[in-house]
Amino acid sequence: MTVNRYLPEGSLYGTAENREALASQAMLERAAASGKILEGMAVLCDGEMALTVDLGCMRGIIPRGEAVYQPGGGEARDIAVITRVGKPVCFRVISIERNSAGESYAVLSRRAAQAECVRCYLSSLIEGDIIPATVTHLEHFGAFVDVGCGIVSLLSIDCISVSRISHPADRFYTGMNLRTVVRSIERDADGFVTRMYVSHKELLGTWAENAARFSAGQTVSGTVRSIEDYGIFVELTPNLAGLCEYRPGTSVGDTAAVYIKSIIPERMKVKLVLIDSMGITVPDKRISYFIPDSVAHIDSWVYSPPESGKLIETRFDTPAQMSV
Repeated sequence: MTVNRYLPEGSLYGTAENREALASQAMLERAAASGKILEGMAVLCDGEMALTVDLGCMRGIIPRGEAVYQPGGGEARDIAVITRVGKPVCFRVISIERNSAGESYAVLSRRAAQAECVRCYLSSLIEGDIIPATVTHLEHFGAFVDVGCGIVSLLSIDCISVSRISHPADRFYTGMNLRTVVRSIERDADGFVTRMYVSHKELLGTWAENAARFSAGQTVSGTVRSIEDYGIFVELTPNLAGLCEYRPGTSVGDTAAVYIKSIIPERMKVKLVLIDSMGITVPDKRISYFIPDSVAHIDSWVYSPPESGKLIETRFDTPAQMSV
C-alpha cells in the first residue's frame, strides 16, 4: 500500500524524521535540495504578514506570498496567515540566507508544500476514497477539516452522522483526528482540485451494524438529540437513535438512561422507554469506525437493512447523496 506523504498539518511535527531534518543547517540544505516537506512551529507574524518559524537550529521565514496556496492565484486574506501563529506549519526549504548581522535564516514556502499536495495527492483522489483529516474549526453549518498540508475541506453537519446534532461541537473538537470519505471534488481545466467536500457518516456503520450492539430488554445510556410533540429521540450511537415517549423536564443534550423495548429492522425503529435523564454533560467524542483502516475506498454505502422496504444509501459514483 502506498504511504500518504501529505498528511494533515501537524502530523509530521513531533516525528523523529522531522526533528532530524531540522537539526542543523546542513540537514536543512539537504531538505532544500530534495524538496522534502517539513514542519515547524509558527511563532510570530510581523506587520508585513511574514511568518517566523522556529526551526530549532535557526529561524525560518515564510514571506506573505509563500504562506497560503490559492487555487488560481491571488493573495490570501490576512486572517489565513495570522491564524497560523502558535501552530505547526508545513513548508519546503527554498534557501538559506544571512541577515545584516551575519545570522543564518531559512526562507521557507508553505505555498509550495501545499501546491505539491494538491498536485500529487489531492488531485489523484476520487469520490469514495477514504482519507485522514484533522478538524481545524467548527461552525454551525459544519466542520472545516485539514485533508493534507493545511488544505481545508468542508464536512457539512448533515454528513457528520445519521443521528442529527444541533452543532458539530456535539461530535467533534478542534484538533480531532478523523477518517473521512471524499464526497465531491471540483477541478480546474487541468484536472487539479480547487475545492473538495468530505463526509463522515458512511464510516460509522449501517443501521443493522449499530443495532447489533443492543438487544431488547437492555437498559443503556444515550444522549437526547431532539424533542418533538410525539416523543424524544435518544441517540444510542452516532448512527442510531430511538424514540421514547415525551417526558417534561427533559432537555436536548441530556444524558438519558433508556430501556430498550424493541428493535424492529423492518421499520428501522428502536422503541425506548425513558428511565431517567440527567443534566447536560460533556459528550463522549470517541469515534468508532466500522470500516477497517485497510479499506481505502468505497463505491457505495447502504444504511438501511435488507428487511426494510426503504433503500437509504450513498453512491459515490453518482451525484445523488443519501437522505436520512
